[in-house]
Amino acid sequence: MENNTNKSTLYLVPLLLGVTLALGVWLGTMFVPQGGGSPITENTGKFNTILEMIENKYVDSVDHEMLIESSIEGMITELDPHSAYIPAKDLDRVNEQLDGHFGGVGIRFLIHHDTLVATHVLPGSPSERAGMLAGDRLIEVDGEDISEGDLTNEKVMKLLKGEAGSKVKVKVKRGEGTEMLTITRGTIPVSSIDAAIMLTDDVGFIKLNSFTYNSSEEFEEAARKLKGKGMKKLIFDLRNNGGGLMFAATDIADHFLESGKLIVYTEGRKRPREDYYSTSRGILEDTEVIILINSLSASASEIVAGAIQDNDRGLIMGRRSFGKGLVQDQEELTDGSALRLTISRYYTPTGRSIQKPYGDGVDYEHDYIDRFESGELMNEDSIKVDESLKYQTPAGRTVYGGGGIYPDLFIPNDTAGASYYLTELYYAQVFNHFAITYLDKERNNLTNFEKFRRNFKVNANMFESFIAYAVTLGVDENPYDIVTSRSVIKNRIKSEIARHVWADDGYYSVYVEDDLDVQRALDEFRSGKSLVSKLMDKK
Repeated sequence: MENNTNKSTLYLVPLLLGVTLALGVWLGTMFVPQGGGSPITENTGKFNTILEMIENKYVDSVDHEMLIESSIEGMITELDPHSAYIPAKDLDRVNEQLDGHFGGVGIRFLIHHDTLVATHVLPGSPSERAGMLAGDRLIEVDGEDISEGDLTNEKVMKLLKGEAGSKVKVKVKRGEGTEMLTITRGTIPVSSIDAAIMLTDDVGFIKLNSFTYNSSEEFEEAARKLKGKGMKKLIFDLRNNGGGLMFAATDIADHFLESGKLIVYTEGRKRPREDYYSTSRGILEDTEVIILINSLSASASEIVAGAIQDNDRGLIMGRRSFGKGLVQDQEELTDGSALRLTISRYYTPTGRSIQKPYGDGVDYEHDYIDRFESGELMNEDSIKVDESLKYQTPAGRTVYGGGGIYPDLFIPNDTAGASYYLTELYYAQVFNHFAITYLDKERNNLTNFEKFRRNFKVNANMFESFIAYAVTLGVDENPYDIVTSRSVIKNRIKSEIARHVWADDGYYSVYVEDDLDVQRALDEFRSGKSLVSKLMDKK
């Protein structure tokens, strides 16, 4: 019975993570924005004839727009997993993720016990200029009382987002009093850098969540900041990064490579081969690098990892990446919708196509679950390679195509401390809510991050308070799972408190102390003459 329970537990966590993150792979899918292009003509033959027959003869009234939209979507899904039709109502939201900005007030929020709480006020944002503080409760927006009734994230976004230059009036509760603030909305950047921190005196850590229009500049700024702090080695975290814009990937890869190195090339039925080479602008050419990937690292992430691996420039560690090697062109239509169409494949410098199989008989969307069930996430020997797709790097290392980037050093999926109870805590956002409750009393006492990182401990009393608090949010105690997940829970409590005070850099500075992949990468750097340093010697 115990073994069955453990197996189920190990299954649940990656399943839920896969479901949560899989959407990012599709929304963040890599494409080359072209603009213009040939006009899209309407088919006036069979399609219109069928529509006319439905109009004249069908038994019930029909929604013509729905018929046309669903017909287009059905046609596109027959092509490949990454071509997509984007309805007009969704286009702004989809483009926003790649544009790297939106019109808004510049806060992060959480609906905490039916109250809207500003968990972070972004530096230099309209909200900061208006006087809002982290921890403020927003109780009224443009005269509408939001302190009572059902409040959703969607409603909050609708109330607070808007065109830059427009105004919104909010009433906030702060302590025992209230403040009325007038905020002039601005252009709010959406950073693709989750964290840029030093892990040791000479090892930096950058986590990139997507490849947007601003990613290259943000990455360069982060890298320069860390170099200024003494960084000579870098752990570049591309785990769960579903991709984005191709030029952002080539620009970032360029920073690691000396001039004249092939980064990637693309080729399609109607697109001749196009090569992308590195330039002399790289600022990390002499920096040792380890790139972390996993099964949800896709598209542009795989371009960067493939370029580093095939040029023998650094080390890839983790688990096999997603396997998305198709390039899309997005063209907007006259009604405000858009077509994102696969126009070519990309190939790594050695000539690898890393696109995994798709089509009839392939359950493309559940590949993550297949990898889990096959044991690939836990055992390197379970990874299936196609010997016919074997390639050699200039240094003589063997690499494989046909389904993702295979890591140079495999790290099993970290299931230490995994449990149903831990998963329930995540889904109920208990860590987030507990941090807010704690900071309502202690925020003013937390001013020095290094002191917090070194000295703050989740003691027995605080741990028991957290377990009791979870019950109030619907997560019942599970003594066996609590013991199993105890160290992870403590780390997440401290991490989340750090995030609410010192943003994502604070969060990751604490979180990575319990991150197996990051710790293994640090061990590789510490090992003296590591493989990555040997590659640098051959450069």
